[in-house]
Amino acid sequence: MAHVQPGTGTSRRSFLRAVGVTGGAGAMFATMGALGLAPTAAYAAEKEAPFRAPSRGDFTLQGRSGKPARVVVVGGGIAGLTSAYELGKAGYDCVVLEARDRVGGRNLTIRGGDSVTDLDGVTQTARFSKGQYMNAGPGRLAQWMNTLDYCRELGVEIEVFTNSNASALIYNERNGMTGPVRYRTAKADVYGYVSELLAKATNAGALDGELTADDKERLLGFLRSHGALGGDYRYTGTEHRGMSVDPGAAGQPGEVLGDVPALTDVLASNVGRYFSFEFGYDQAMLMFQPVGGMDAIPRAFARAVGQHRIRTGAVVTGVHNTSEGVEVTYTRSGRAEVVKADYCIATLAPWILARTPHNLGTPVQSALQAVKASSAAKIGLEYRSRWWEKDLKIFGGITETDLDLSHIWYPSYGHLGERGLVIGYYNTGANADAYSALTPALRLERALAQGVKIHGEKYRTELASSFSHQWKLIPHIEGAWHSMPGGPDAPAFAPLNQAQGNVYFAGDHLSHLDAWQHGAISSARKVVTALHRRVLAS
Repeated sequence: MAHVQPGTGTSRRSFLRAVGVTGGAGAMFATMGALGLAPTAAYAAEKEAPFRAPSRGDFTLQGRSGKPARVVVVGGGIAGLTSAYELGKAGYDCVVLEARDRVGGRNLTIRGGDSVTDLDGVTQTARFSKGQYMNAGPGRLAQWMNTLDYCRELGVEIEVFTNSNASALIYNERNGMTGPVRYRTAKADVYGYVSELLAKATNAGALDGELTADDKERLLGFLRSHGALGGDYRYTGTEHRGMSVDPGAAGQPGEVLGDVPALTDVLASNVGRYFSFEFGYDQAMLMFQPVGGMDAIPRAFARAVGQHRIRTGAVVTGVHNTSEGVEVTYTRSGRAEVVKADYCIATLAPWILARTPHNLGTPVQSALQAVKASSAAKIGLEYRSRWWEKDLKIFGGITETDLDLSHIWYPSYGHLGERGLVIGYYNTGANADAYSALTPALRLERALAQGVKIHGEKYRTELASSFSHQWKLIPHIEGAWHSMPGGPDAPAFAPLNQAQGNVYFAGDHLSHLDAWQHGAISSARKVVTALHRRVLAS
């Protein structure tokens, strides 16, 4: 067979069918790769290969005409929109069913006039002024993430998101702190004392078995610089801690922040536990955000997919394989409707799909039920003045606390403007659940009472409006991210990592970057590749 030279069009398809009959699927895919119709064996190692978007040319090579397949995408979040967008490049006839009145899933930006009704029937309407917004879901993008590739491709303008700011604060009430400390000050003290201790151990010969004489000299040089140590390798504090009076004109050298705490007090404060955050691969600066709100990403996807292909307010009531493909039933505006297609990509939350009638089998149902929802919540606090910039010189960044607020985010947009919006809490787990049990008014009061401990009364008196968002209470979503014992590659979730008949599954839970849009996109790309290969081989 190695000497057979297939032609184009019908003869090429006949040739591939013959290969498939005689040699099986493996031989057919290898032959398709040699003909340029499918990825080669080397490309099949997906973890090593870049994503290649489907294109109409893939079908032209086979001499095919017409639409390659009809695909119904259940869920208009980032995974669903990515799937429809990429398949659309090759001419697939896609329809996206989204239960809510907007696309984006957990990518949600709240602006003035937006209303959300939660599962308890409580409706909030945001009263933010023009230009102010809160990203209730994802709020930042690492510079290596594929999400930025789509920002470039879809024309979404981005700006820096300040994820780490030396001027932001740390406040650990449970560790005995009576007031907040600047991030730079806390870091200087921790790094200084740790460097001093290691220098003492080195000079005392404790590391002689590990270090050569040259190693010892280099290490001590590093420690002196890293910890801002004196000539005797003692930490006494330097301008690394900050300035009580900033440098000015001649005769005004400024004053270095004094009152260096004792080592035991620095250790007792437990401030050092925050510093590894900025080294995280997914959290290290620089980070970015879309200009004007994170929902610029799903809105750009929706424009590219085509609004006529997206049906919002479509609550799916059934997903079934059929002898002809798939059948997805849904209700919209009180009417029952159905979509029949060749394939389905299910991207809705696993716990919701588990409650949806389907014929995907017991292993799929068990896998769906094994995925548990995790809680997260935010509150947006709009202030009449940007007092954190004027009084504290904090321009963006995050204050870390051991209060149930967890994190306070300062805006990375609108600097030097009149008003600004602070994320007054971004908490998870039990802390988020505790706030979810309260009414919006009580959430606000609790958040303000805690925030005043850090920022004083301006945290309350300058407030103009607020909006709290608890993901476990949001209809058709009911969670912020996923708890999956063993991760997405665990045997329990194998049924979700492959097609079940004509139904595929995608979402950030089926990636190694859960809760990030990058994970949702990566999962969608994997499914798009698998579905496209299948259609090419059919």
